[in-house]
Amino acid sequence: MLSLIISLLSGAVGGNLAGYLIKGINQGTLVNSVAGVIGGGLGGQLLGALTGGAGVGDAAAGMDLGTIIGQVAGGGVGGGIVLALVSLVRSATKSG
Repeated sequence: MLSLIISLLSGAVGGNLAGYLIKGINQGTLVNSVAGVIGGGLGGQLLGALTGGAGVGDAAAGMDLGTIIGQVAGGGVGGGIVLALVSLVRSATKSG
């Protein structure tokens, strides 16, 4: 459960940070946060599956520093990626 919370919070931070740093994908704080939370959950789960480590919600694996750093990284990157995808979709629907 703790790894899920870490991934979701990291995703929200990652989405907002990506929106702040890359002005072209900034969708506002609310959309950045929601996209980040979704991406954080997906990113944390994917990273855990790819590395063979703890996935989101995997209580049996324990929480060591490496797992926490992995969840933060996966969540943050996932949040930024989902925000970029949301930005692409929203700009495509505005143009068309």
